[in-house]
Amino acid sequence: MLGYSTLDAGLAILPAAAFMVVVAPRSAKLVESHGARFTLLAGYVFVLLGFITMLLLWKDNIGYGKVALGYSLVGIGVGLAGTPASHSLTSSVPVRRVGMASGTADLQRDLGGAIMQSIFGALLTAGYASAAGQEIASSGTNVTTTVQNELTKSFASAADTAQQYPAQAAQIVSGAKTAFLHGDQWAYLAGIVAVLTGASLVWFCFPRRDEEQRLLAAYAAESAPAAGDEPAGIIPQQTSRESERA
Repeated sequence: MLGYSTLDAGLAILPAAAFMVVVAPRSAKLVESHGARFTLLAGYVFVLLGFITMLLLWKDNIGYGKVALGYSLVGIGVGLAGTPASHSLTSSVPVRRVGMASGTADLQRDLGGAIMQSIFGALLTAGYASAAGQEIASSGTNVTTTVQNELTKSFASAADTAQQYPAQAAQIVSGAKTAFLHGDQWAYLAGIVAVLTGASLVWFCFPRRDEEQRLLAAYAAESAPAAGDEPAGIIPQQTSRESERA
């Protein structure tokens, strides 16, 4: 919609990564002072603001500042939420299973990201096809089934089709842009619903700071070796000397 090149589109996302890197260390301090629940909810708030920015401000021909604002808010939110999410998981298992917990945390992020990306893409495509079909129907133009399929497939397909019909090219591209902007609103709304669902789960199910500290202390106590236990792989000094004499 903004006419960015591939490189420009990639550079446009950098504010999200930059703010994530800046905020993540401060997230750890918030976890220590206010607890994981508070920090997670703060992260959800910023991600929610990011999606609302995309829904309301990301339109045709907008300036880059609005694009950067949406990505920056999401980056701040992810930076805040990432630390308490990983900390809560790795701290709630015995020490011998920390590696497994860390792997599970990575799996959650990768799998969740892949699933949500697929959902957003499917909704964007469905919203675009629905809006494009309505525009074609309301135009009163006699369009063949083959051409209509190309116009409703995607914005790129519609732009390629427009080159084949120079007289109607401007009208086709304009309609495709309108349909695309309608489709991306479906995706942003799905993101808002997902964020609100996650925030609700944290609000109602995640322990508050005092209870969290109690649970973490209990988990740490379960992981502590019993009195008199020797660390695995270390031979007691007396046994070692007796072996040498033998």
